[in-house]
Amino acid sequence: MDAGELGRRAGEDEARLDVALRPRALEEYVGQRQVVDNLRVFIEAARQRREPLDHVLLAGPPGLGKTTLAHIIAHEMQASIRATSGPAIERAGDLAAILTNLEAHDVLFIDEMHRLSSALEEILYSAMEDFQLDLVVGQGPTARTVKLDLPPFTLVGASTRVGLLTSPLRERFGIVHHLEYYPEADLRRILARSARLLEAGLTDEAAGEVAGRSRGTPRIANRLLRRVRDFAQVQGLQRIDPQMACEALERMQVDARGLDEADRRLLRAIGDKFGGGPVGLNTLAAAIGEERDTIEEFIEPYLVQIGFLDRTPRGRCVTPRAREHLGLQDQRPRRRQRRLWT
Repeated sequence: MDAGELGRRAGEDEARLDVALRPRALEEYVGQRQVVDNLRVFIEAARQRREPLDHVLLAGPPGLGKTTLAHIIAHEMQASIRATSGPAIERAGDLAAILTNLEAHDVLFIDEMHRLSSALEEILYSAMEDFQLDLVVGQGPTARTVKLDLPPFTLVGASTRVGLLTSPLRERFGIVHHLEYYPEADLRRILARSARLLEAGLTDEAAGEVAGRSRGTPRIANRLLRRVRDFAQVQGLQRIDPQMACEALERMQVDARGLDEADRRLLRAIGDKFGGGPVGLNTLAAAIGEERDTIEEFIEPYLVQIGFLDRTPRGRCVTPRAREHLGLQDQRPRRRQRRLWT
């Protein structure tokens, strides 16, 4: 078996583990209390009326549970779920095929909705509001519009950049929730549940060590737990204690605030190469060798959340808090104070 095949199988195993660790019902879901409580009411009301749930838009940074909530909604509504993503839908025919194959009360989950083209968004307008699909058949003077009836369904959309969705599309979602980063207490509970499912002995103190470095994100917490478990297994340890967890996380270059090498590279680039900022996003992306979208969607949100990075109209700046954490010197030129003569 070659290296490529081994890598592919390892990736598939990781994906299966991610799915296995996801909660399947609202009562199993940890955190996002207000979102969960409201969804429980909306779902129960829709079930009592024997209607599909109104369309749901879930916004927030990656890894906070948007996909998990979409599957939970389908489970609670006792409905089938069809999942796709914005980048996977390239043509109007692709979207039409998905919509016409839905059954009554099905849940259609579209991840990364902000990456749908404007033409595809317009197709969704009538599909969401009137459960009808407007298709243009033919070209030129002979072209005509055909309306197809769709079964009533629930669209669950997820986006990390909901501001990129057009206003007409956002307004067609009857339920809109924004997911926030998780506090450490909730991450501890998630890690305790995952450790039981993985049959990994994890002390409360070790769970706190992993939770504190998980960037407020359950997906990252579970990923770090699996890697810490690997270190413990190779060392022949039956139980993960705080020292073991700390050593493993340090070897993975995840520091006490959850920063990894990509975070530190970005902050040091702004602090050392650009005098602390401001620096434009395109210039910063070129300086650290990352894509602009990767910086905006995966690196910056947490750094802004913990006060390590400022996004200003003129560009990105590191904060004094980040300088202190990384030991960066303030290279900004100091203003000369005007001397007052008396």
